[in-house]
Amino acid sequence: MGGSDQDEERLLRRVARADLDAFDELYRRTSPWLAIRLRRRCGDDGIIAEVLQDTYLTVWRAAGSFTGLRQSGGADAPGGTAVGWIWTIAARRLVDALRRRSRLREVPTELLPERSAPAAEDEALAGSIGLELGAALDSLAPELQAVLAAMVLDGLTVRETSILLGLPEGTVKSRARRARTALREALT
Repeated sequence: MGGSDQDEERLLRRVARADLDAFDELYRRTSPWLAIRLRRRCGDDGIIAEVLQDTYLTVWRAAGSFTGLRQSGGADAPGGTAVGWIWTIAARRLVDALRRRSRLREVPTELLPERSAPAAEDEALAGSIGLELGAALDSLAPELQAVLAAMVLDGLTVRETSILLGLPEGTVKSRARRARTALREALT
């Protein structure tokens, strides 16, 4: 990502005042980074494009809410920084899109288009982790896999994972603990 957090925060304050040039600059600086982070969680370019569009539409419309939080003490802003705030929006949009897609899975699989490329996460796991660990990860319940993906692959904190997945922090902690225990047992 190209500038400092303070540069993005300054741009976000200008976006809150409907400054289109600032929005263009904020998009130019943050969208490549954001697209990479989203691709780490989803291999569907159509969903990524939809999530990016929804995210930046929300940023344009709600920039004042971030700047208001920052001016009222700063600590209340999700993620604490402009890019953290943008990631929180994108993560929520991605979860929504993935939920919509999971409802479509009820359609017989022969009617769905074939996936043209594996997800970035799948490629990373296949290339750097042995088959045994890959099988152990695949055996985890989807809710445990989601917590591990957020915390390990994305490097999110418990709080950020909680926001991303829409779960209480205690639930995130217990699922992370259950996932580690299950992996340990599967690998022994």
